[in-house]
Amino acid sequence: MFSPTTVFSLSPLLAWAVLLLAGLLEIGWALGLKSAAASSRPALMWSVTLAAMAASVGLLALALKPLPLGLAYAVWTAIGIAGTALVGIFLLGESASPLRLCSIGLILAGVAGLKLSA
Repeated sequence: MFSPTTVFSLSPLLAWAVLLLAGLLEIGWALGLKSAAASSRPALMWSVTLAAMAASVGLLALALKPLPLGLAYAVWTAIGIAGTALVGIFLLGESASPLRLCSIGLILAGVAGLKLSA
């Protein structure tokens, strides 16, 4: 059975870079979901969103080979969660309340704790 991880072998440093790109694509597809509903060309937006989803998960799968599963998945989701919340604040005018900002910080602190304990 073909899998991207059977063909490509990444160094841990490159795997982290791939994981970062996968997380950024996760932010992109979350923003795409919001944009597709309001778009005058929803088919195009849905296509871009689905492509970003597929690329994000594909890059995550590629990065998982040399990285610990729990840590890599936590980093991927944290990039998506914190990044999407920050995009909402800075680009969409969503609330930047102290509680919301503190919560984003706690997500990042939790991932940092996982990294330090790995």
